[in-house]
Amino acid sequence: MRRIVAFLLVLLTLSLINVNQASAEAFPGDVLKYPMPGAPVVALPGEVVEIRPQDGVDITSLSIVSVLNGPYELEIIEKDTTLKIKIPENVVPDVYFLQIKSSKGEVTIPGAVWILKEYPKVLRIAHVSDTHITSGTKFGYVCGEYFQRDMKKIQELCDGGIIVPLHSYVATDSAYTYWAMDDRVDVTINTGDVVDTAGDGKGYKLMLDIISHATAAGRPTIIVKGNHDDPPNYYPRLIGPTDYYIVIGKFIIIALDSHGDEAHPYMNQLEWMEKVLEDHPDKIPIVIVHHPYWYSAPQGWIGGRIEGVSAFDDEDWQEMIQYGSYYWFGRNQEHLDIARRFLQDVEKYNIKLIMSGHIHHDKLHIYVDKNGNEHWFVTSTATGAPDKETNPPRPGRSPTWYGSKIIEIDENGNIRLPEIEEMFGSLFNDFISLPVPQKFITIRWTTEFGSAVKFINLLGEESGKFAIEIPDGAQVDTSVTNVTYKLLGERKIGDKTYELFEITVPKGISQLVISKGKDTEDPQIDISYFTPSKPMRGKPFKVYISVKDNLGIRDIYVEIEANGVVTKYPAIQTSGGRAEYFMAEIPGVDADGYVIRVVAIDFYGNKATVEKTMGEIETSTTSTPTQTTPSETTTSPTTPTTSSPTETTSSSSPTTTEAGGVCGPATIVALALLPLLAAKKKK
Repeated sequence: MRRIVAFLLVLLTLSLINVNQASAEAFPGDVLKYPMPGAPVVALPGEVVEIRPQDGVDITSLSIVSVLNGPYELEIIEKDTTLKIKIPENVVPDVYFLQIKSSKGEVTIPGAVWILKEYPKVLRIAHVSDTHITSGTKFGYVCGEYFQRDMKKIQELCDGGIIVPLHSYVATDSAYTYWAMDDRVDVTINTGDVVDTAGDGKGYKLMLDIISHATAAGRPTIIVKGNHDDPPNYYPRLIGPTDYYIVIGKFIIIALDSHGDEAHPYMNQLEWMEKVLEDHPDKIPIVIVHHPYWYSAPQGWIGGRIEGVSAFDDEDWQEMIQYGSYYWFGRNQEHLDIARRFLQDVEKYNIKLIMSGHIHHDKLHIYVDKNGNEHWFVTSTATGAPDKETNPPRPGRSPTWYGSKIIEIDENGNIRLPEIEEMFGSLFNDFISLPVPQKFITIRWTTEFGSAVKFINLLGEESGKFAIEIPDGAQVDTSVTNVTYKLLGERKIGDKTYELFEITVPKGISQLVISKGKDTEDPQIDISYFTPSKPMRGKPFKVYISVKDNLGIRDIYVEIEANGVVTKYPAIQTSGGRAEYFMAEIPGVDADGYVIRVVAIDFYGNKATVEKTMGEIETSTTSTPTQTTPSETTTSPTTPTTSSPTETTSSSSPTTTEAGGVCGPATIVALALLPLLAAKKKK
């Protein structure tokens, strides 16, 4: 018995190590300190910029390339600990992949170089935060404006709408995709908690894929580290430096690390920031830091205006302490000194915009100093994992959702939140974010056979640039594509081939399919196991499903047929990226005997079904080949409907594949068996 338990513990340990072990490949941060995917260098054609290699790394050549432009060789005009690089005069303004050859190896860095035609007079920022990407499972259920973590509750609220179990990776990719399509936006800024677990190397690689898609679509990304990115093992290797600044014409963006659960910058960081601002006296300062500075205001905890006071006045400062967040103010005198110094800097250097996240909720504080200068502290809800509160909320709490927003700041320091006041009636409200990705969701698949993306768009018709990774030789199949598109270009960059489109996504459910031919193969699915292994009458349980398809799964759900009624439940991938295992949560079945039926439909309408009868009869596994059109998708049926049992016509061979992620099905099985074995031992 002890040997069995020991073996299972070893299996668990090995599965976790396998996910997060360091790769031998060169990561961006192994070669450069700056620029990085989350910290681009910004310039006009012909300007000289600085690039900082890692200590001991010799850079032998640099070039930039995008889907439509380049490649352009970059001239190294001065080589020291910092390289001075001349941007060619003939560079077409775009967002570029930086290709480097070095003594450490070759590496391609998405979004590292952002070339502008002219510097903006108004900087338009898409603010995302708390993406919490995981290679495992982190998700919530959405239906229109509603968000819940409980299947039964979202079913009660949804009332016939589309229930979507939204994985943190899908949510993040959806938001980045949406803002890359929006031509009002210049740059996407992410205020931290890029991944859910700092040691999840695969999670950071998933974020790198998202940044690559955005880069290919022409949208740069700027990121500051959050507490879930701490300790920074992978963050500086794959995302960017922890403290840095970027000058964009009239604007200077300063990123401050708030040090994990310490939740605030250090005094020496403020001293560094002060020097940067002293060296750039003509710039409009923007600070990005993960933990929010304020919590409440005279108008209440929702936010508001704090005005007519100064951090330089002792009496005013004592009055303001009550409004400060615990992260900056709440622990000891050293923290209070740092908090006061920062607010003094806000006044002294006229820092106009401070952007944060962390609390998974929207807040806005407008601090008006005694000189009448406004300083906007904007805190955004989570974009990838709103797991603090639900919508509608629990009694006495405030609601949240998957959100993001546009922040505009002009060269005089005036700030706007376009659409927010019009949508919600106030800037000081539970919601000051748009429902993106809550109501705009993209689900991507890429295989050796092709690439496909499913759009769930509840906002209305949306148009813009869209980039997708494809296998070589794949082409758009118009017979199963129902978005309007124009192919702008295709290019292989590094080891990936990207296509760039101008697309129009209609309201509702649609898809874009790029393949090497017609897909006539049915998906292969199997019910792997349940947790608990023997579901009890009326009690919640989970169904785990193994899935394999040569292109990708458009729809997957579980039907429970009990007492003459069929109820459908959507399934969610159990890992980020391309999933080979799915899971459906069943809130309970009030019957002793019933049928569990899993249905999977691919992007060509090929359909597979597997079912298990719970009770006296055992398992049957079937496949039902069916052709449907894209408009007939049934992504997440939600309300109970009466129907006859699905007719099965041919058998299929279940395929079980190894799961990616922090905790794959094999690991979960091991975990599930441990308490059972322990119980037997006690007997």
